[in-house]
Formats: sequence, structure tokens, C-alpha cells
Amino acid sequence: MEIYILSIFPNMFESVFNETIIKRAQEKKLVKIETVNIRDFTHDKHRTTDDYPYGGGAGMVMKPEPIYEAMDYVKEKSPDVHTILLTPAGEIFNQDKAKELSKKDSIAIICGRYEGFDERVRYLADEEISLGRFVLSGGEIAAMAIVDATVRLIPGVLGNEESLKEESFEDGLIEYPQYTRPRVYRGMAVPDILLSGNHKKIKEWRMQKAKERTLKWMGVEDG
Repeated sequence: MEIYILSIFPNMFESVFNETIIKRAQEKKLVKIETVNIRDFTHDKHRTTDDYPYGGGAGMVMKPEPIYEAMDYVKEKSPDVHTILLTPAGEIFNQDKAKELSKKDSIAIICGRYEGFDERVRYLADEEISLGRFVLSGGEIAAMAIVDATVRLIPGVLGNEESLKEESFEDGLIEYPQYTRPRVYRGMAVPDILLSGNHKKIKEWRMQKAKERTLKWMGVEDG
């Protein structure tokens, strides 16, 4: 998979993408990530990427020209790239969307800043995505989260593929409680069922706890 991230702050991604799972995925050549600096596609000495909005109003708006030209550069390398615009008004990102994106050959993620984009930038996008109904200073943090959630689902990225099947949301449920050593810590003990060796009972207990957690997460009282 190829991932292109368009941003005016490309250095924000260096530490995140050079650690742990994403780093290993790149080393295995299962994913190639390129951050594209939108400022490189400006044509003035100040490398301006924003301007005042027509009609007045507070804040600045990202100009269309450098973003379009940055996408021209991306499409020269990957003509069929799937383009995502990050905006609070977009579809809420979830595990199903991560699965869908993990099957793409290439994706481009456009990160906004300031008070948003010139409306014409929307025509570049195949879809608009949001992390939730809140506002961040820019799209970079959202892009990091989306890339992390997506890359780990690419076959071969994780060492233990079976672990994916038991994660939260894989079957529509929040993951069940997990415990490790010590057996008792500060008066808190591991449930006896997990020490019983009865795998059928353990599976039933985990399913029940997963359902209870999911109902609580949904704000629904069990029973």
C-alpha cells in the first residue's frame, strides 16, 4: 500500500511513523508512506497556503491552488489514488472504515488547518472523514490515527494475525477484560474462571463480559 499525507506540517509525522508497528510495516515494504508538504506547491516567497475568506469572518482559509497542485503531484505517482479529506463534517471513522481502507492500493489524506478549506478542495476528495464531532487544530493527529488503525490491518504487518480477530469491534463488541501476572495485586485478584483451565467456560465468560462492556459503552443497561 502507498499512503500520501498532504500537510503544511510534515515533520509532525516523523516520530510517529518511525516507531513500532508502522515502522516495521515500512521496513517489510508492506506500506510506503510519503508526507507531501503543501507549502512546496506555493508560488510566492512567503509560501502562503491560506488567505482571508470572501465575505468576511474570523480566521483564515486554506487556499485551493497549492492543495490541487500537491494532489497533481500525487496523482502522477498514483493515478488511481483514493483521496480522503479530513473534516469535522465527514463520516465518523471506525473499524469497518479502517478495514475498507486497508484493502486500497493507495490512499491520500489531506490535512486541513486554520478555519478550514476553500470549498473547491472538496472536489478532490473521494470521501470525507472525521475522528468525531470535535475540532482539532489541524488534520495531522487525525491522519496519524487513521494510518495507524489502517496499516495494522494489512496482512503481514502484525506478527500474530489471530490477535486481530479478538480485538475490540472485530465482532461488533468491545474486547473482554484481560489479566496477566501477578495473580493478586493490591487486593485485586484475577477471576478464578481464567485459572480454571476450562476453555469452554473461559470463552463463555469472555463473551459475556464483552457483551456487558459493549452495552455499557452504548449506554444500555444489561438485562
